[in-house]
Amino acid sequence: QVQLVESGGGSVQTGDSLRLSCAASKGPESAYFMGWFRQAPGKARKFVAATTWNGDRTIYEDSVMGRFTMTRDNALNTVYLHMDSLRPEDTAVYYCAAGVGLGMSRSSNGYAHWGRGTQVTVSS
Repeated sequence: QVQLVESGGGSVQTGDSLRLSCAASKGPESAYFMGWFRQAPGKARKFVAATTWNGDRTIYEDSVMGRFTMTRDNALNTVYLHMDSLRPEDTAVYYCAAGVGLGMSRSSNGYAHWGRGTQVTVSS
């Protein structure tokens, strides 16, 4: 079982930056792709970004393209989500997730392991 712990959330103002981290325990599989999702109050959980097991490819949801950057450091078993130019509509609980394999997924169904989330609040 892979355990994921997110950190780095907080309350910021429009235009500010934050970097989220997700520390992962080492799992039994040889390759895990990683994703970030977010859930705003009263709304469904939505895809934000994902990267392959070695970070050679990364995909983003359209509204965060050019503002958010996802990276991973396999030596530290950690993935990051650097968020720039934050907007009030980015306010949500952000979740880190891990899936098994060499690909990636935009669907939450593709992920077997989830963290508990970290709150990001952006005020105008």
